[in-house]
Amino acid sequence: MTAAAAPVLRLQGVHTHIGAYHILHGVDLDVPEGEVTVLLGRNGAGKTTTLRTVMGLHAASRGTVAFRGAPIHGLPTPDIAQRGIAYVPETMGIFADLTVQENVVLAARAARHAGELDRARLDWIFGLFPALKKFWLYPAGKLSGGQKQMLAVARAIVEPRALILIDEPSKGLAPSIVRNLVGALRELKSQRTTILLVEQNFVMASALGDTVAVMDDGRVAHRGTMAELADDEALQQRLLGLSLGAYA
Repeated sequence: MTAAAAPVLRLQGVHTHIGAYHILHGVDLDVPEGEVTVLLGRNGAGKTTTLRTVMGLHAASRGTVAFRGAPIHGLPTPDIAQRGIAYVPETMGIFADLTVQENVVLAARAARHAGELDRARLDWIFGLFPALKKFWLYPAGKLSGGQKQMLAVARAIVEPRALILIDEPSKGLAPSIVRNLVGALRELKSQRTTILLVEQNFVMASALGDTVAVMDDGRVAHRGTMAELADDEALQQRLLGLSLGAYA
């Protein structure tokens, strides 16, 4: 984390229960503004639950979640989204029976129909994901897996957001589609968009991340720069049980 970067999102001592299960055990996490923070960890470490807790989809049973200094834990999910936080879930969250256009319009708070979308921003999105322009009037359910992921990201960025939470965007996608997503997220990064990214593909994570937090058993076990972790295979092995070479 750079010295000048202030946290746009801060979790302090966050505990989350889902039914009888205690998933998060005191998560402390800072997400610096204008940077990409990557959450890494083995399956079941609590990464997705952390994102869902930020969005209010799971209630924090203890601790605080603050966005730009104001507490948001306990707020309904729509109120959290209204503050400028977008969420791209692992399930993508698109509406299969609606067209690509209708999916995008639904995600735009300032537009009631396609004609009210910001045309310049829409053209920019089409530049990132040309397939969405081609299939603009197609049912979203007929898109390929990679195209659905592009649509999910497009919905999150159809209007400027202060923070975007993205969960496992490369999961199950072909390498060519992953490269396309990396290029799109790099473009967002170049615009100083703040991103909290959960990603198991270490090559993708290291290509995008500025800072990294490694989770284990519902806690943040390591914090640092992504560059330091990417350069230290012994640390990767200790924290994640992998090396960069395993994902090359």
